[in-house]
Amino acid sequence: MSASKVYFTNFRATFTENLLQKLARLVKNAGMLEQIDFKNQYTAIKIHFGEPGNLAYLRPNYSKVIVDLIKEQGGKVFLTDCNTLYVGGRKNALDHLDSAYTNGYNPFTTGCHLLISRHLLVSCHLVHLHLL
Repeated sequence: MSASKVYFTNFRATFTENLLQKLARLVKNAGMLEQIDFKNQYTAIKIHFGEPGNLAYLRPNYSKVIVDLIKEQGGKVFLTDCNTLYVGGRKNALDHLDSAYTNGYNPFTTGCHLLISRHLLVSCHLVHLHLL
């Protein structure tokens, strides 16, 4: 098996490029948009919406960058996360959506719908975003 390419950028912004623009450039340079045919395809972006009161999650404006890039390629994109086994704000689908909304995730901030599911019963591409 060949070694994976890892793309990295720092969190420095400039007067000509903010962090959201850097993310878009990183995704384009990584070749994701050329390697996957998104046209008319359901595309799930698996993301951690965060527990209420916690800060260890990717902010919605970053996910919107990826959503917009996939939509530009004709993809039918949505964000998804799975419920947790432990008791908390993500223990069932309704509480999970409330947690997502509390943390700023909604169709208006992300540009797409949110689906909470244990199993997705559709054929789709999966893009996994996570905070390192």
